[in-house]
Amino acid sequence: MPECEYCGAAHNSEEAHLKHLKSEHADELGPIDKRRVGGTDPDDGLPTGPIALGVVLLVSAAIVGYVVFIAGGSADNIGGAGSAHYHGTMEMTVTGDQIDFSQDKYQVQDRRFHFESRDGTEWHAHATGVTFEYAMESLGFDVSLSPKSITVEGTTYTDGEGHNVVFEISGDSVTDLSYVLQEGDHIRVVVTEA
Repeated sequence: MPECEYCGAAHNSEEAHLKHLKSEHADELGPIDKRRVGGTDPDDGLPTGPIALGVVLLVSAAIVGYVVFIAGGSADNIGGAGSAHYHGTMEMTVTGDQIDFSQDKYQVQDRRFHFESRDGTEWHAHATGVTFEYAMESLGFDVSLSPKSITVEGTTYTDGEGHNVVFEISGDSVTDLSYVLQEGDHIRVVVTEA
């Protein structure tokens, strides 16, 4: 025999007990009893479980987005922007034309590798693990070693196919695009007609 927690009345069945709660104690019922009698709780209009899960998922997505896109963490082992600060020099000549890195299109276009302050000779790396390939791509150049080639403003120059292509770092030929740039490295890229 169910007994009313609110007034102590006893009932012959659960159904009679629920009718009693609804008719006699509707204003006193807590959220669970309101659901039991088929009423609604005006303070409980939205289900909190799904909302909490949604908030957790949104916060998680925001954190991942920040780490990957803002702070700069990535799968290629390049650190986030601001994780380092080192410099070197760079010169690049393509079929006789010297690339002018003091132009706007090379000035701070990437947070981890760029030229700045209208200086077109000294590069700045603002992250750990910046590779030769990443540096070139951040400036808008696609590079490859097999075959050795570089794409500049939509034109691809391939070594041995009408052109000679040279990639050097501090006088040594680049044999690995994943070479991590170091303080003081001098990057030299030269494309000449064969």
